[in-house]
Amino acid sequence: MNTVAIIGVGLIGGSFGLALRKAGFTGRILGVNGGETIRAALERGAIDAGTSLGDAVSQADLIYLAQPIVRILETLRSLDPLVRPGALVTDAGSTKNEISRVARQCIRRCQFLGGHPMAGKEKRGVQEAEADLFTGRTYVLTPDAPEETETVAARALIEWLRRIGAKVMNMRPNEHDGIVAFTSHLPQLVSTALAATVGTHVDSARDLEIAGPGLTDMTRLALSSYDLWRDILATNRQAVDKALAVYIEKLKDLRRNLSCADIEAQFEMGATLAARVRRLG
Repeated sequence: MNTVAIIGVGLIGGSFGLALRKAGFTGRILGVNGGETIRAALERGAIDAGTSLGDAVSQADLIYLAQPIVRILETLRSLDPLVRPGALVTDAGSTKNEISRVARQCIRRCQFLGGHPMAGKEKRGVQEAEADLFTGRTYVLTPDAPEETETVAARALIEWLRRIGAKVMNMRPNEHDGIVAFTSHLPQLVSTALAATVGTHVDSARDLEIAGPGLTDMTRLALSSYDLWRDILATNRQAVDKALAVYIEKLKDLRRNLSCADIEAQFEMGATLAARVRRLG
């Protein structure tokens, strides 16, 4: 792998470029984005040069799509005439079914292998990029068939993902979307709903001073941008709806058992899962 084109040099794309450099990648890293972002990415050392989509893609062995989901879909529809045979197109989108479907329809001249790094922040932009963002984090690849991870190009990508410290996991696109609806999308909506609820009923600065660190911890995700989450929710609506329905039933169960001993079991179940998450992290 000699040349990487990063389409969308923001938090994830910029971090990928920085991580490759830190891991010893000596090839060229080209960036495609708006002018201000490209200048910032160059200053950070995340890319070697900024250029047009056509110019970057025609040179690249690896094409890394790190845009918002709707932009990834748009790019996939225009890539095929531009790519080199033997190249690999991958993405970092947070949902995979729709992206994989469009890629199957549109990418013919080279390989596509979907991906989702389970890493990020509430803040966006290349200014927030970190070379260690993927270290110790799961990086899900979503082949439609197992043999898609055995090609020369796919093996090269997997090797570099491991070099940047990611834990690579393979999963079918629909399985991925069903799981992240619970593990990623539901936490975001819970945090947003909690912040909106508290904001409706406790709105003075004086009242907010009567809060422990739990409120800060629980509303951290509520700082996330709707611009990012709009695409995620739109492309995983059924799975998210299912996760919300299950969560609402759990809240109803807690409400029914507020004064009963049965609620202790829910605390124990919750504490067990919380401990498992922290051991993995």
